[in-house]
Amino acid sequence: MSEGAAVMRRSEPLRLVLFCHPQFMRSQSQPRFAQMLKRAYESRGHAVELWAPRPRAHRVWPRGALAKWLGYIDQYLIFPLEVRRALARTPPQTLFVFCDQALGPWVPLVRERPHVVHVHDLLALRSALGHLPEHPTGFSGRLYQRYIRRGFRHARHFVCVSRKSREDLHRFGQVRPLLSEVVPHGLNHPFAPLEQSVAEARLRAAALSPPEQGFLLHVGGGQWYKNLPGIVRLYGAYARANPAPLPLWCVSPPPNAEVRAALARLPPSADVQFLGRIDDATLEALYSSARVLLFPSLEEGFGWPLIEAQACGCPVITTDAAPMNEVAGPAALYLPRPTPDGDPQRWAEDGAATLAVLLAEGSDARRARSAAGRRWVQHFDHDRAIDGYLAMYRRALESGAPALQIEPGLHDGSAP
Repeated sequence: MSEGAAVMRRSEPLRLVLFCHPQFMRSQSQPRFAQMLKRAYESRGHAVELWAPRPRAHRVWPRGALAKWLGYIDQYLIFPLEVRRALARTPPQTLFVFCDQALGPWVPLVRERPHVVHVHDLLALRSALGHLPEHPTGFSGRLYQRYIRRGFRHARHFVCVSRKSREDLHRFGQVRPLLSEVVPHGLNHPFAPLEQSVAEARLRAAALSPPEQGFLLHVGGGQWYKNLPGIVRLYGAYARANPAPLPLWCVSPPPNAEVRAALARLPPSADVQFLGRIDDATLEALYSSARVLLFPSLEEGFGWPLIEAQACGCPVITTDAAPMNEVAGPAALYLPRPTPDGDPQRWAEDGAATLAVLLAEGSDARRARSAAGRRWVQHFDHDRAIDGYLAMYRRALESGAPALQIEPGLHDGSAP
């Protein structure tokens, strides 16, 4: 192909089919990610379809334990039949994009067609393989994760949100890709520092009344790897060392039993509030008002709050392990990763000491840290991420390599 033809090819609109999670399952972040991709691609003139299972069996019994299994019927029995029928009328130059590697069971349906798989994290697979002792997986979960892996191992092209995710994909996913690139997420909301009066007005509108001295903030979905019990213990060590501790506000679901046990051991002066779900505008006001974001996760695929907070000028304390230290950058403060055989109270006390150092910084140091964080998050530009995805898609379309052959030695029953 001549250079001129190649340039023209790179400027042609793409025809994309995005495979995404069904709306009736628990995951909400992945359907939002797929919708974000659709809007971004359509705004650039590309033709986009979303393919996802519809609730046929699931709607018969949409709640309770049976709902999950009925959802599997929709996803893995009915939906593949619908995909095979749709493929017969799909133009050959269509690119099939899997918005999450957890959609692996559908990958063999298009293994002979151009395709790309987005990889967010391999935490569930690593847990199923016994590599995350903090979160053991039951027998059915182990089978399910190997079923997912057996599917996405047929893929040839992957785009990963972090170097850590790519390393896990190669090690635990046992793939042999033709292309495997890292494209970090871009901010999916234009987070920026708010004037104090604007932030306070937004918080009051959301029925939130921040104290004059400020507050500490945690943002997470309550999953085991968010380390919320550890955060509460860290906050308890901080509260015991300070006569008037700042309150801790948690943008997360109501506490589970382990978190409630940690809350029960807090001193009387401690104040922890759980805010539940909030919109992006209110979250921006929280980041702009908080003294510190506490985000010492055990594991992540990426860690959105790390860049969201810094985009709003909020300092961050997180874990000195990938991908947190990959995403949070040089302006963040770091704690060691807690280990199952470590002393959780000692870790909490060390973390409280780091928090105290950050809170004691003078105004000039705070402004410098805030500015450094805002400069860092410019690496995570939304348009840059979309450019990276589309460049990867075009490379996949231009690849003329034969279909990937799975090596017999990489059987699904063995740990890496």
